[in-house]
Amino acid sequence: MIPRIKSVKPLENYILHVIFDDGRDCLYDVGEDIENIKEYEDLKSVYGLFENVQLDESRTCVFWNDFIDLPSDIIYEYGKEEAELHE
Repeated sequence: MIPRIKSVKPLENYILHVIFDDGRDCLYDVGEDIENIKEYEDLKSVYGLFENVQLDESRTCVFWNDFIDLPSDIIYEYGKEEAELHE
């Protein structure tokens, strides 16, 4: 089953705070994606774009524009708890 996102909030340093319907609460570092995926570079170079993250109607994907999106299952699998992110 595809995990559904309850809420998403952009934080400093290209981190997303995501809470899922099942209670999982994690932080996802989009910075690595920005460095490795050409389409994601706009998140760093276009002022204010990262902060305008949106949740799609199905709640299974976050997106910024027609070219940059992130599926919930990737966030669920690779997101870390806050303590893990600082290790």
